[in-house]
Amino acid sequence: MCLACEEAEMFYRFELLKQIVDGKMPEGVTEDDLRAMDLPLPGEIEVIVNADGTKTLQPIAKTAASSFSCDSPNS
Repeated sequence: MCLACEEAEMFYRFELLKQIVDGKMPEGVTEDDLRAMDLPLPGEIEVIVNADGTKTLQPIAKTAASSFSCDSPNS
């Protein structure tokens, strides 16, 4: 791949990522397309602003609901 094509592909991925971080599904792209490009879906990533002003992308931690519950009385 030539340098210009590689740069264009990186810019396209950057533009998609900006839309995803804003919580929008990019037009013309499906969930399967995003997964094939190893990009997250909207709601799976957020921007964290560090103390020095730099911005970092971080996956949103999903809290798994515990399916365990104890129905026996305490004895």
